[in-house]
Amino acid sequence: MKNPWSWVPTLYFAEGIPYVAVMTIALILYKQLGLSNAEITFYTSWLYLPWVIKPLWSPFIDLIKTKRWWITSMQLLIGAAFGGVAFTIPTPFWLQGTLCFFWLMAFSSATHDISADGFYMLGLSQHDQTWFVGIRSTFYRFAMIFGQGVLVMIAGNLQVIFRNNIAYSWSLLFYGITGLFLALWLWHSYVLPRPKDDAPRKGVTADTIFADFIDTLKTFFQKEQVVVGILFMLLYRMPEGLLAKVSSLFLIDASHSGGLGLSPQEYGFVQGTVGVIGLTLGGILGGIAASKDGLKKWLWPMVCAITLPDIVYVYLSYALPSDLLTINVCIFFEQFGYGFGFTAYMLYLIYYSRGEYKTSHYALCTAFMALSMMIPGLFAGALQELVGYRMFFIIVMIFCSVTFLTASLLKIDPEFGKKSEEE
Repeated sequence: MKNPWSWVPTLYFAEGIPYVAVMTIALILYKQLGLSNAEITFYTSWLYLPWVIKPLWSPFIDLIKTKRWWITSMQLLIGAAFGGVAFTIPTPFWLQGTLCFFWLMAFSSATHDISADGFYMLGLSQHDQTWFVGIRSTFYRFAMIFGQGVLVMIAGNLQVIFRNNIAYSWSLLFYGITGLFLALWLWHSYVLPRPKDDAPRKGVTADTIFADFIDTLKTFFQKEQVVVGILFMLLYRMPEGLLAKVSSLFLIDASHSGGLGLSPQEYGFVQGTVGVIGLTLGGILGGIAASKDGLKKWLWPMVCAITLPDIVYVYLSYALPSDLLTINVCIFFEQFGYGFGFTAYMLYLIYYSRGEYKTSHYALCTAFMALSMMIPGLFAGALQELVGYRMFFIIVMIFCSVTFLTASLLKIDPEFGKKSEEE
């Protein structure tokens, strides 16, 4: 058996990079290439779709090849998608070309997620699975910092070197990521173990999988508080769904357009580094709090944490500070609150998924989770262009009432989430 340290960290680093590229780097790329905020948020929000419909094809993966094969194949395909983005950026059809390859990247990334998480359980003993849970999460966060932070800063530095040739600089960056992913593909082709249980499922057909999926859907929608549960999954993050993409565009938009005018280097540090650190620390603290006293006790503090710190964007849109310290403090505060409050959301998905089909039900919950970000994002940019950044952030604060309303409808077992019960 291969040493898990040789493949678990790099596998989850490889899982995070394409997701960050599709969801964050694409925003900065398109903004610098001249798309409007409405176009950027509309096009990139559709890229959530593979994660929304992921439960539809995830059961079929085991019918054809091993999870190991899917991992290495998807990494090669993701590398090709990065290369395709790099190639098409300097061309006249850059928008159609890059979107096409971002779509390929998104579907490949979602498939890679399914395979990697399944392979993790097959390739490690039960003890090692527990031990490496924190390691895999840490390296996924490293991928976020590397993608949103380091790579965006590199793109900014390339623009300085090549005298503000934006298209050429981004193209070079994506060629570099292509090389990185080809290296990851070669590494994992060599180092990933070959568990004997990692084999195509025998005696299972597409018909039986389809029948099981129908049963899963029926039981999912027959659960107690199903309407409230789905509303919570879709609406708890409504403010964040509006804010997520527009906040990044606000940070880099020019001051005459109402933005803060950060350079890619500054954005990479503020949002991609300081923000991700705040998000991570908030999530860790939220997990510790909920494991001690349970979800029910911490629900309302977490609701407040995921909503009220959004007001920093109202302040930033009025004050338009130029010093990075103020901006960093504000972004850290908002992201820390989001990380802390997001814990309640993830725990509720686990709570709702309890029962006979808990794995399949949890997959459906994550589809609603992706949908909760996709739908608001589709029109967030258009709304911002209609009312301006200041009024948009005020509207986001008004929508925080939706989070409070949906949380008030929940009925949660007071013991759920406590450490003693989980053990």
